Amino acid sequence: MEIKHISHFQDVSISKSFGLTPENEEILAFELSNKNGMKVQIINFGATVTLLQIPVSNDSLIDVVLGFNTLESYLASYNLPGAPYFGATVGRYAGRINKGKFTLNDKTFQLNINNGKNALHGGNIGFGQKVWNVTNATSGENPSITLSLLSEDLDENFPGELHVDLTYTITEENELKLEYKATPTEDTVINLTHHSYFNLDGHEGSVLDQKLFIASDKILEIDSENIPTGNFTALSDHDFDFRIPKNAPASIDNSFVIEATNDAVAKLYSSKNNLQMSVYTDQPSVHIYVGGKCSDTLKGKANTKYHSSSGICFETQNYPDAPNHTHFPNSVLKKGTEYQQKTVYKFENINKSIN
Repeated sequence: MEIKHISHFQDVSISKSFGLTPENEEILAFELSNKNGMKVQIINFGATVTLLQIPVSNDSLIDVVLGFNTLESYLASYNLPGAPYFGATVGRYAGRINKGKFTLNDKTFQLNINNGKNALHGGNIGFGQKVWNVTNATSGENPSITLSLLSEDLDENFPGELHVDLTYTITEENELKLEYKATPTEDTVINLTHHSYFNLDGHEGSVLDQKLFIASDKILEIDSENIPTGNFTALSDHDFDFRIPKNAPASIDNSFVIEATNDAVAKLYSSKNNLQMSVYTDQPSVHIYVGGKCSDTLKGKANTKYHSSSGICFETQNYPDAPNHTHFPNSVLKKGTEYQQKTVYKFENINKSIN
């Protein structure tokens, strides 16, 4: 059941007003923290992470995600030529869909086009621009908050009504855990992801001095419009082979194929703060993005001017354009069945830098 009024949960989660939408709906910010001092702030606009503070070895806290101080800036960011999707929950389909078209049950669906000739991250008004409802929260050890969204039938021209639940949990092991569930009223396609831009040195720096590890030996081959061709590119002797950690690249927008594993699929290391982030997921790929969507058109938190290497995204998800490639992992969610996805970002202090 969706709960429209969320004041009931204010006793177990510190909440405060984050601003008003143009429709005069109040957006709230919720704070979760563990006994180590790790803290996350989440707003119910886009189920968006606006702050993630991690304790580091000198007993200080580092905010490791990019974002804005005000709701107005988040709203305005979606009107930029290239929206950054800072901290947002992306859906109904993360990544690009070729020409915004796919066929399901012998019927062709034409989605709204918002990226050149293609559909990207759910269309013109994806899940990151929706007002979610807070439907549960827990306090004490491993505090959590659950946000829910009802995406209407033919929302952005996707078939079927879709009910989505996303639970954020902070564990006592300094993990930010994301657990997604979704159920449709009709067969549909789905691909949900999280779009934080991480920077372990703090959001005022650059990620180019941080080391990157990705447990992948191939990426999706893409065309000039970043649409998968259906082929794969082996990473041996390739610039994007990160199986041995090396510096994060200045420009990357690629989907790395992940084999099923209980180990970390990617890691980011800061020698400056002796901090590492490990990414765990049950998804078949992690899309790594560093690039030009961090313009200083809008000032970030603490009046920061963001730039193209301010942050790096680890978008755990199915393959982009999977509805149009039968040999890609299944992206169809059948009527009455449940989509489940789990991703964990774990933060640990390291005692030595990575060579």
